[in-house]
Amino acid sequence: MDANALVAGLNERQTEAVTTTGGPIVVLAGAGSGKTRVLTRRIAWRIADGQTDPRRVLALTFTRKAAGELRSRLRASGMRDNVVAGTFHGIALTQLRQRWHDRGITPPTLLDRKIRFVAQLIGRRARVEPLDVVSELEWARARLVAPNDYGTAAEMAGRTPPLPAADMAELMELYQQEKRRRRLVDFDDLLALAIRDLRADVDYANAVRWRHRHLYVDEFQDVNPLQYELLKTWRGDSNDLFVVGDPNQAIYGWNGADPQLLAAFARREPESVVIDLNDNYRSTPQILTMATAALAGKSGALVPHKGDGPVPTLNAYPNDLAEAAAIADAIKMAHTVGDSWGRQAVLVRTNAQLVPIEQALADEGIPVRVRGGKGPLATKEVKDELRSLSRPGIDLVAALSQLDASLTVGDDTTSGPGNDADTGPNAPRGKTAADIEREQNLAAFSRLVHEYLTIDPDPSGPGLNAWVATLQAGELDVDGDAVELATFHGAKGLEWEVVHVAGLEKGFVPISYAKTGAQLAEEQRLLYVAVTRAESELHLTWALERSFGTKTMKRQPSPHLEMLQSAIAHLQKGHRPIDWKAKINLNRAKVSSKGPIPKKTERNPVDDPLFDALREWRRDRARAADVPAYVIFSDQTLRAIAKRRPTTRSQLAGMPGIGPVKLERYASEVLDLVSADVAAG
Repeated sequence: MDANALVAGLNERQTEAVTTTGGPIVVLAGAGSGKTRVLTRRIAWRIADGQTDPRRVLALTFTRKAAGELRSRLRASGMRDNVVAGTFHGIALTQLRQRWHDRGITPPTLLDRKIRFVAQLIGRRARVEPLDVVSELEWARARLVAPNDYGTAAEMAGRTPPLPAADMAELMELYQQEKRRRRLVDFDDLLALAIRDLRADVDYANAVRWRHRHLYVDEFQDVNPLQYELLKTWRGDSNDLFVVGDPNQAIYGWNGADPQLLAAFARREPESVVIDLNDNYRSTPQILTMATAALAGKSGALVPHKGDGPVPTLNAYPNDLAEAAAIADAIKMAHTVGDSWGRQAVLVRTNAQLVPIEQALADEGIPVRVRGGKGPLATKEVKDELRSLSRPGIDLVAALSQLDASLTVGDDTTSGPGNDADTGPNAPRGKTAADIEREQNLAAFSRLVHEYLTIDPDPSGPGLNAWVATLQAGELDVDGDAVELATFHGAKGLEWEVVHVAGLEKGFVPISYAKTGAQLAEEQRLLYVAVTRAESELHLTWALERSFGTKTMKRQPSPHLEMLQSAIAHLQKGHRPIDWKAKINLNRAKVSSKGPIPKKTERNPVDDPLFDALREWRRDRARAADVPAYVIFSDQTLRAIAKRRPTTRSQLAGMPGIGPVKLERYASEVLDLVSADVAAG
């Protein structure tokens, strides 16, 4: 390999990331900035430059596919010797098996049917889905939460346990005890056992660290505390560590990942070298403006290196069927003869939203593929219900009525955890996120069954089963040419020339059960991930009404649409895309740079500096959104705020003219202004 050739074609910051010495090195790589390219080039460059023995490299990824791609790229660079590349669990298992062999220990059995195992432990103590309990067990283990600490940790994380917190803690203990009794280990045990062995045997730890002395971690924003502990144990006191990640794409907190492990890395280790990659080679400047708007301008904007494209669109439709039909029309219009259907994708927040879109595309003869095969019809709850409704001789109408009566989903702005007055660790259990998702999937299925009843003059259970099979038959194999349908989570790491982001409504974006600040921030990052999947065209849609089974619900636009519409209005006026971020920052600076406000013994809202600051903030907000000032807040509302000086969200909610939507949109900014006034005395 030629070391100079390996840095040819890289920009200045990419070259710095590849060639910088010292460590640890943290690369904050924005969407489309060439993250994987930099990671593989650094490994290859250090090998070509003689700094690294390829046999001593350990590259950690989160999927076997990513590890295979990394090895493939290294071979394409001219490297002959393979580096060790794999997942945390895969590498841990390999090391454990070798150690068990060396010490003559019979390996424990890997627990590959965890749901059945947990179901036996639950018994008849509660009506609960074993899968939900398994998910909670895995979250607690990933976050290093001990059973005694579970109730407090779950409350702080805003989780709704599938069992009362005390019962869940008891089950955590029982789960570990029963595994030990039967000599079983699950995948998380592999990490814990690897940590234990390394910490217990200094000679063994030194041998492992000698073999894997050059550490690389991809997608570091997705690391959880258990994985981080294993990484620290592998690393020892070495600084030969290179991590790559994007804080704005940290979207797996619900599964135990801790984005602060990346965001606060340099604070934990001040000797770190931090390199920012913010040059984007994927998307047009117009789409990157929308990406900045999705984060409300809170993060550094990506620098475009692609030519201008069309201004993104944002449209509302009367209902979800009209929205789906409009998306199908747009996809068909964007498709030309000889063109690939696969250059387009439709992204939604939840699986249940895919059903009307998939049907609308099928009606237009458009081939579709659900990314990962995870549409509602593939879920356990829908398969079970379909099996029940497909029995010969069943009264479908009566059975469907019973299903509809069991569904309470629909008003998803209020459903979910966090709404009970008693929210402590021993509070009565509300709906978990999984409960809500299952109900949404069943509601989508109910809607399909109702459609079947209208088209089959002699409906029957077997007839329903055959009809559903025809719906699934339209989905192509993985290698076929088709428009891809995916959730925001499922789209991460992928890109398409044309992206349609649908269902941008409150309750979906953000999801209804996101209540804590951390959860809402993650929902905003999810929207950013969806927007940055687009290369050339981006189309955003939402519906004023949406059906959940037999229920039709009024919908409200996502609170994030205000910023997105502001960015679109800016682009439609022909302004340079980069100026939108500058304008937002300038408006914020005007508000935050007022300096100390002189203390007054008597505060009259009319000539109060806080009232003036609020009016100036309102003016800047209105200009940014291209709406009249009174749409933000009336003078009456601003006078009430200036007079009463609320310091909490609940106090602010008591002001006239502030409803839930405005509270969600503006609370943090208004309270910051009030706090500055209070601090000034």
